[in-house]
Amino acid sequence: MKPAELRDMTMPELREQLEKDRQELFNLRFQASSRQLENPRRVREVRKNIARILTILSQREIREA
Repeated sequence: MKPAELRDMTMPELREQLEKDRQELFNLRFQASSRQLENPRRVREVRKNIARILTILSQREIREA
């Protein structure tokens, strides 16, 4: 997901997306450990997306304080 798309989301939407991405990362790691992972690059993409979401959430919290 692009950073611009994430910035357009509301705080609850970002938290929901964060939870979905964390669940997907868990599933991808499980697949990797059982040698069933089809696209290893997806793990990296999901990790970066989680980092983007966390960055945007912290920026908004700082701005509100």
